[in-house]
Amino acid sequence: MSTLDGDRDGPHDIPSAAELVEAVREFLQTDVMAATDGRTQFLARVSVNVLAMVERELRLGMEQAEAHGEGLRRLGVRDERALADALRAGELDDRIDEATEFVRATVADKLRVANPRYFDTPPP
Repeated sequence: MSTLDGDRDGPHDIPSAAELVEAVREFLQTDVMAATDGRTQFLARVSVNVLAMVERELRLGMEQAEAHGEGLRRLGVRDERALADALRAGELDDRIDEATEFVRATVADKLRVANPRYFDTPPP
């Protein structure tokens, strides 16, 4: 089985998916953005941000998915929709602190992928 960091014991050679995404992001960031302006530069910047998110999800996603699944199992629900339904119905009122902590951890994990710089900003 191949891993996302480039270690291989499966059918795919290097570079890994993560390495390919990184190479394209770096090309856009260093070459394309420096050689363009206006709309093209803006779209290159958006692309760089999207590829950085993909890199973070490749790096963090599997561990986050396992923790998320375990948290849902601990709360006795199958997915986020079922969690929302259970919360609305009051079925988790006796475990509200546990449910709140799970939701906060889920949001933090999503932010770690979407834009970890949110953690650099002090709360209001």
